[in-house]
Amino acid sequence: MTPQQTWLITGAGRGLGRAVTLAALEAGHCVVATVRGGHDLPASDQLLVRELDVRDRAAAFQVVEDAAARFGRLDVVVNNAGYGLIGAAEEVSEDEARDILETDLLGPLWLCQAAIPMMRDQGRGHIIQISTVGAVGTMPTLGLYNAAKWGLEGFSEAMAAEVAPFGIRVTLAEPGAIATDWAGKSMRFSTPVGAYDELRKNLFGSPTLPWPASDANEGAPAAEVAAALLVHVRDADDARLRLLIGDEAPEQVRAALDLRLQDYGRDPRFD
Repeated sequence: MTPQQTWLITGAGRGLGRAVTLAALEAGHCVVATVRGGHDLPASDQLLVRELDVRDRAAAFQVVEDAAARFGRLDVVVNNAGYGLIGAAEEVSEDEARDILETDLLGPLWLCQAAIPMMRDQGRGHIIQISTVGAVGTMPTLGLYNAAKWGLEGFSEAMAAEVAPFGIRVTLAEPGAIATDWAGKSMRFSTPVGAYDELRKNLFGSPTLPWPASDANEGAPAAEVAAALLVHVRDADDARLRLLIGDEAPEQVRAALDLRLQDYGRDPRFD
């Protein structure tokens, strides 16, 4: 039996965050689930739902205090809240750039800053950053999303070494496609510039944005990804910093790393 833990999961109202919340509850854990608005999470004495805009640093600290007040400890933080943005670098507005970086990059930082002191006092804890295979390579028109996730991986790798002496584990979860509405109703779009119509046609089959909202989601079922995360947390001997999730994830990471090695290999000093 796994000892009961307290989990804090952001973006828990739908998609992967909701799936992780349900899986953690099913495993007997207590959960603090943060949402931006309405949700259909089940009523449970082991579930505390809080509204949170992860861009709000003070609110992030308050949610951690709420977790301590309700459940007495905080064992696992899952920084899941975030979204994608379709837009070439030229197309992205200042507000769009700031919003995605504040949500996908700074939001996890604020939760980490709030949670680490409590975990340090406990002598243990686990922070899971929901990253992506897109944090290893890039895709045209997803550059600002890639930038946020590359930044997430950068500070998280350094943070993992900083907090390891306190008994705190850090995991960068790198899934491939997940069957949620991330690429559908949750996706945001910059105003298109006509010069990139051909690129969009080659990438997406049409230059028209935004693409029609669809409920047809492709990728690994969110419940399977959630189950993989719980197995990873449960295995104290699994010390991986980067956790690949999904059948296609290893191949995508290998392709991105091969391209990078090809570039470095053009330098005669690189062997």
